[in-house]
Amino acid sequence: MRLCRYDDNRLGLVEGNEVKDVTEALKVLPAARWPLPQGDLLIANLDKVMAEVKKLAPNAKRTPLKNVKLKSPVANPSKIIGAPVNYRAHKEESIKDKGISFGTEVKEIDYYGLFLKASSGLVGAGEGCALRFHPDRRNDHEIELAVIIGKKAENVPVERALDYVAGYAIGLDMTVRGQEERSLRKSIDSYSILGPWLTTADEVKDPENVDFSITVNGEPRQKSNTNNLIWGVKRLISYASTFYALLPGDIIMTGTPEGVGPVKPGDVMHAEIAGVGVMDVPVRAA
Repeated sequence: MRLCRYDDNRLGLVEGNEVKDVTEALKVLPAARWPLPQGDLLIANLDKVMAEVKKLAPNAKRTPLKNVKLKSPVANPSKIIGAPVNYRAHKEESIKDKGISFGTEVKEIDYYGLFLKASSGLVGAGEGCALRFHPDRRNDHEIELAVIIGKKAENVPVERALDYVAGYAIGLDMTVRGQEERSLRKSIDSYSILGPWLTTADEVKDPENVDFSITVNGEPRQKSNTNNLIWGVKRLISYASTFYALLPGDIIMTGTPEGVGPVKPGDVMHAEIAGVGVMDVPVRAA
């Protein structure tokens, strides 16, 4: 099942080139009380919502996908987790290209561990990326498989890690290059792009073996497979859960391969992950 959030926070079921309006399924969500529970309310109740979606789908209003504005399928993650230098070929290009490394020594994920991105930077494909510090500083695209956590996870063993996944999406971990910490340079508003929808976990048989790619204005930039990850999806989930509780709706961006490159206002990034989705993301000046 592919669920999207679109336009004025409608809930949609994506089938082919159409979106079915199944917003009424949200009635199964518990009434909000202060203080709000941690995590994303929809993701925490995804099974109940999906059951209602199945009932509503046959008679739901249909709209061409091209006519809706896609937002992040996760509205309220408690955290966005990044995996630095998780492809060896990206490490090699970062060593060679000082515009990426900014003159610092480049090591692999085993050394860095993970980092956090501000959830305020999260947007959907239809909202696009608003570049800051352009043209004075370089702003790069980084395509990644994004994992969306479905239930609270603490100290999860590797062999059970996928039991905690609600679904997957395309993640664009946009980056302004510089000497500051990653968590600052990657937390800018609109620099965490998630979309085009949430593809439920049952539709992705092996997240550690999926092809993905990105082009900019039709020019190929990045192309790889998650089987090239240094730390695979399961290890990332397990490792993260030993440091902090993973909550429903938390997003893990699994890392980017070689081919990162700059974008400028007016560009369009076309991103694809096999079995997950395809999205076009416009770039503009902030």
